[in-house]
Amino acid sequence: MMSEVMAKQSGFYFDSSRCTGCKTCMLACKDFKDLPAEVNFRRVYEYAGGAWTEDEGAWREDVFAYYTSISCNHCADPACIKVCPTGAMHKRADGFVVVDETLCIGCKSCAMACPYGAPQYSAVKGHMTKCDGCYERVAAGLKPVCVGACPLRALDLGPVDVLRAEHGTLAEVAPLPPARYTHPSLVIKPNPKARPVGDRDGFLANPKEV
Repeated sequence: MMSEVMAKQSGFYFDSSRCTGCKTCMLACKDFKDLPAEVNFRRVYEYAGGAWTEDEGAWREDVFAYYTSISCNHCADPACIKVCPTGAMHKRADGFVVVDETLCIGCKSCAMACPYGAPQYSAVKGHMTKCDGCYERVAAGLKPVCVGACPLRALDLGPVDVLRAEHGTLAEVAPLPPARYTHPSLVIKPNPKARPVGDRDGFLANPKEV
């Protein structure tokens, strides 16, 4: 059964070298899913750092900033599913991780376990909600709303093995957690200024947005 799931696993591709941080992907998702103010299925992280330094009368800089657009990564080893006490959080045959809202009791265990902050509690609904990969659109041959909305085509979705064959296997850059924790179905083309996971030179520049 697991081999069948993995053979059909869908994943996101994100080209950080194209992303300008416009957050159109966030807004399109929020509008399409009719999300309350406190819930964002897709979030855009701005990571920045560096400084100007003087060296023998000459000023030099190593300033950097780049963006990373992240939603649920529909991981191969989802932490959220492991801790869900009711089975509400589960993985579909197409690889998308979704929450059965009829079973969810809103305990927030999944939110505490997920290193990406994907499951989010909706006070309006009284239970957990999350990105479902727009699986109904995908089944109809369409792309997720966030992908279609990106003006610079920095986002895509497809079979993750195909994306990895085409773009490589990188799935972690600062400020994201190490990919080894949940094996995310994510492929990242890094920005030229990208810093590795665990970097301490930079900082999250927009914490209130994510």
